[in-house]
Amino acid sequence: MNRTDLTAAVAEATGLTTEHAAAAVAATLDGIARGVAEHGSVALAGFGTFERRRRAARTGRHPRTGEPMEIPASVAPGFKPATAFRRRVAATGSPEN
Repeated sequence: MNRTDLTAAVAEATGLTTEHAAAAVAATLDGIARGVAEHGSVALAGFGTFERRRRAARTGRHPRTGEPMEIPASVAPGFKPATAFRRRVAATGSPEN
């Protein structure tokens, strides 16, 4: 499912026009991104928690030469699914899907 599919699903489920559903999806995603950036996390009960994760500096390997290289510390978004979400996904089928 991509953003267009999600917008269509929201429009169908809510009775909104496609344009209004697209605006709702965009506002939701923007709110999550802004919340993580400004507050460190966004928790949605029954769905999961979006959070800011810090990665320590480390030594890696240059992919072409194999030479060691320093990878600087960074901050990246992360997601921890809620138990209800994990169970729903697990109940949908085999691991090959």
